Amino acid sequence: MDFQQIIEAVGKYMDLAGVSVMVIGAVVSIPMALRGYQPRKLPAGAEKLTVYRAYRQLLGRSILLGLELLVAADIIRTVAVTPTFESVGVLAIIVLIRTFLSFSLELEITGRWPWQKAPAGTARTDA
Repeated sequence: MDFQQIIEAVGKYMDLAGVSVMVIGAVVSIPMALRGYQPRKLPAGAEKLTVYRAYRQLLGRSILLGLELLVAADIIRTVAVTPTFESVGVLAIIVLIRTFLSFSLELEITGRWPWQKAPAGTARTDA
């Protein structure tokens, strides 16, 4: 097995891990939301999350983690094996799209952009 085959195998396993995280996260989020999942510390004066909102937050976190793994797999495959302008360009487009999706999901989950600080008096709700 040569270096290129090893890198391709690692990339495929990272892809599998990313998809698995999303699928398992979607399945595990259902019972957690139905049981009344709530972040450890809600902002002062905030209402408890509804089942729908809790599921969306849990699912969003799973998708974010899965997207990070998929981006890592693409980077490994593109950069580790002889990169060409075409492969780097395709990677750049994929990373831009996935970054946009990640920012959109982060905004949906937390109500703020990733670079914005949490409002005063609130604690982070990352588990």
